[in-house]
Amino acid sequence: MTAPRPRRAAREPPTSTRVTGEAKERTATGIYGIIVSASVMAAAHAPSAVVTVVAVLVTLVTYWAAERYARIVAERIHEGHRPSWQTIRDQVTTGWEMVTTSLLPLGVLILVRVLGAGLKAATISALVCSTVLLCIAGWRVGNGGRLTRLEQIASTVVAGVFGVGLIVLKVVLH
Repeated sequence: MTAPRPRRAAREPPTSTRVTGEAKERTATGIYGIIVSASVMAAAHAPSAVVTVVAVLVTLVTYWAAERYARIVAERIHEGHRPSWQTIRDQVTTGWEMVTTSLLPLGVLILVRVLGAGLKAATISALVCSTVLLCIAGWRVGNGGRLTRLEQIASTVVAGVFGVGLIVLKVVLH
């Protein structure tokens, strides 16, 4: 006869579905990066795909630096002392998802342009890629948040609306 197996804690999610605060922050920063990069692409009146890519990357790096600076300054204000070098190092080595999540849509922009499409079509293709990434993020939110299927679909649609809105903006503006 074997001993009974120990019981797991009631209703505790499996380790694979637990998300750390750091992972949540990276995900949120990535989503924000997709929205900002898509916004720049939608509003840009750049003469070429390369100029559009540079505009997106410069904007994202500026936003990243501003956010990191604001966090360091906020610590100084709320903690009442200079941030440690460790804090400064932590701030300048994190949050890069804001920039890196734009690389796939920017790659689509360049690829479609190189394949012969016009700049507007290439930009819209990149915006469609951004919208798909946002929808995937919305779907994953539903999975991670243990939502019902209907709530998960709603989460996906809400995330996708950001991208669709930017595609409409691009079509209307240009």
